[in-house]
Order: sequence, then structure tokens, then C-alpha cells
Amino acid sequence: MAAQVLVLASILVFSCFADICYGAISFSSLHRTLVVTASHRQGLLMGGEDKITVTWGLNQSFQAGTDSNYRTIKVQLCYAPNSQVDRAWRKTEDHLSKDKTCQFKIVEKPYANTNETLEWTIERDVPTATFFVRAYALDEHDHEVAYGQNTDAEKTTNLFDIEAITGRHASLDIASVCFSAFSIVSLIGFFFAEKRKGRKAQQ
Repeated sequence: MAAQVLVLASILVFSCFADICYGAISFSSLHRTLVVTASHRQGLLMGGEDKITVTWGLNQSFQAGTDSNYRTIKVQLCYAPNSQVDRAWRKTEDHLSKDKTCQFKIVEKPYANTNETLEWTIERDVPTATFFVRAYALDEHDHEVAYGQNTDAEKTTNLFDIEAITGRHASLDIASVCFSAFSIVSLIGFFFAEKRKGRKAQQ
């Protein structure tokens, strides 16, 4: 019995150790060393149409060498808190492997120790919601080691709203209106033709 308990305890310890070694990275453990900004036109942004200009780079207030283990930058579009309420599939978790805050990749590219800018067209599959932009710095093992975002820690500032594409186009609406008008005219014409036939039959 004692041997079985010892084996179980060993397995548990090994599992915990493996979890730590292979991806149990918490967001709260990351340092905010990146400066991220996102600019766009004022008002509601439309999926598949509008663009967001994202700029990111190392915060120069940190000492030299802070970014020595940065190998990749991953920039993502993330849900703001008000668009996560009662939506478990968007829930924020401190454990990054379980976190669902940031689900849309804007860009992933090798890290450069300079400010970089990208103009990104909002993708068609982005749903209607309120968003912010976050960038992660990844090490050589693709593990998150630092981050930056265009909003404050509480995620209440510099947010923006996106409306999902409906799949309807102006040309489709015009065609629909024309078809409806043609149907009405045809119906009126048919009505008068039938009425005229009725009169002729009476005569």
C-alpha cells in the first residue's frame, strides 16, 4: 500500500513538473515591455472593409538586453471585457494555454529591435464585438515571455467596435429592389389584362 501511495505521489509530482516545463505560462507572470498602439478611423469599423494600423516596439525605458530572448512577435485582436460577458468561449484565463481573450491573429513575424508598423484589414470572420490589440514576445521555444497592448491593465481605454460583415452587398440590394418593382408591375399588368378579358367575354 505504501509503495502504491509513493508511486501515485511520484506521478503527481512529475505531472506538475511537466506542466511547468511544457507551457504552464501565466499571463500575470509576463512583463509588459512592449508598447503597442492601434489607429483607425473614428466610429464603428466594418469587417472585411476597414483597416487598423498597428505599431509595436520595445519600451525604451527598460534597460538594454531586456529583449535578448525575444525571437518572435505575435500580434492579436482581443475581446474587450464587455464582449466576454456570458460568453465562456471568449473567457479570460491567467493560464495562457486556456485563455480565449485573443482569438484573431493579425501578424506573427521575427522580432526586430525597432518599432514596426502594419496596416491590417479586418478579416471577414471577425464577429461583432468590442476589441483591443495585444502583442506577445515569444522566445526560441515559442513561449510567451512578454507582452504589450494598446489599452490599460483593466482593458477599458482605447477600445474599438467592429461590426461583422452581413454577406449582403449594395448590388444585391439594388437587384432585389428592381426584381420587386418588376414583380409589382407584372402583377398590375396581369390584373388589367384579366379584367380586359373579362369585359370582352361579357360583350
